[in-house]
Amino acid sequence: MWDDFLLRALLAGAGIAVVAGPLGSFVVWRRMSYFGAALAHAALLGVALGIMLGTSPEIGVLAVCIATAALLVLMRRGRDLGNDTLLGILAHGALALGLVVVSLLETVRVDLMGYLFGDVLAVSATDVVWILGGGAVVLGALAVLWRRLLAITVHEELARVEGVPVAAVEFAFMLLMAVVVALAMKVVGVLLVVSLLIIPAATARRFARTPEQMALLAALAGVLSVGGGLWGSWKMDIPAGPAIVVAATALFALGSVLRVRR
Repeated sequence: MWDDFLLRALLAGAGIAVVAGPLGSFVVWRRMSYFGAALAHAALLGVALGIMLGTSPEIGVLAVCIATAALLVLMRRGRDLGNDTLLGILAHGALALGLVVVSLLETVRVDLMGYLFGDVLAVSATDVVWILGGGAVVLGALAVLWRRLLAITVHEELARVEGVPVAAVEFAFMLLMAVVVALAMKVVGVLLVVSLLIIPAATARRFARTPEQMALLAALAGVLSVGGGLWGSWKMDIPAGPAIVVAATALFALGSVLRVRR
């Protein structure tokens, strides 16, 4: 029955890639990769708290990521420290606290490797439904915010003058990233999820002429990376999550070569 679990893995991975492509385009445009890394590090704390409190790890990841985004917005108001410094404090503090909480779970066995690097081949039909449903919600919300996010990305001050609620839109975007991190945990793990946001978008940027075209190409690059990674994982018996990231990196390198030759 290998066809069944491989098909579930492909559906789950493709569902994440389709969502991560457009979202990752804004991450690349706005140079927010470090924020994505902070969310990914904080996700481990969410996993530990979810297990400790008896809920699902996904709910814990979502709650912690949302709290991290809200905390960052509040800390940025003071302007005492730069964004990179604040993100470094949040990321490493949450990661360390997550490891401490995991060490306290003496009666529960936690598969850290699965959460850190993903286990897409083990996704269930319920996981696929959650990923596809959650991804559809994220894409719908991103479509509603698209023009406002573009305006803020192009010129934040001008967008504010034109009446765009910059703080609210930015916080909504951070929430969408938090949801994607929670959804992608089963596919590539919390430590590699940022790569699925950044690498396909960076690949698409070399060939896109419009923001919408870049979002579509990034989604396509992500789906190709998932397919290539799963094929490599099946043929060479290697971890699926890292294989997907390697495939995405190889696609980026191929795109760079083609771009230079053109």
